[in-house]
Amino acid sequence: MADGAEELGFIDLEFIELSKEDMSNQASDFFNLMNKRRTTRHFSKKEVPRELIEFAIKTAGTAPSGAHLQPWTFVAISNNDLKRKIRKAAEEEEKKTYSKRMPEAWAELLRPLGTDYVKEHITDAPWIIVIFRQTKRTRENGDLGPTYYSQESCGIAVGLFIAAIQNMGLTTLTHTPSPMKFLRDILGRPEHENAMLLMPVGYPANNAKVPDIARKNIDEISEWFD
Repeated sequence: MADGAEELGFIDLEFIELSKEDMSNQASDFFNLMNKRRTTRHFSKKEVPRELIEFAIKTAGTAPSGAHLQPWTFVAISNNDLKRKIRKAAEEEEKKTYSKRMPEAWAELLRPLGTDYVKEHITDAPWIIVIFRQTKRTRENGDLGPTYYSQESCGIAVGLFIAAIQNMGLTTLTHTPSPMKFLRDILGRPEHENAMLLMPVGYPANNAKVPDIARKNIDEISEWFD
């Protein structure tokens, strides 16, 4: 054990080795579950219990993070008045983006997906979750110090959140209204927290549509040196 480990405090790793057959079955089952995941912008207003959102956030909170700083804040919103306020502000920014700010190289990719500045999912979905990335943390002396690898850490946490939502039979969307400072202002978050994503969560609408697109195959996303 490295010097200083005993002072920091360590416990035994809880690890149960599975048989190769069980490992293969679990890997296949999880892939098949996640391979059915699709992003939709069409949400039902059907209620989702708070308990399920709590489980998804707790699952996200199991993500590894730089120096175990856990530099994320998940703000969960079901209040309809607040959702309407956020949608109004998001659409104001998005309208400027689509009409003035967006470079053609980005616009040409979005046209086939049918996106625009209208964001009905913010008010249709029973929950919206705004993920904030903490750029600073409180040190033992009370001063603020920097966080490390917060972008990577929050990205991993969001991935686990998405997997948890899919696993419980709901759907979500990764929405990045730009710029996102209005989310920090509306939700009263501190200056050292930056909004990273706005994610509606709920059931898909009965008439929900998704783009007719395909994922890259494994040969296109990996390289092997056996």
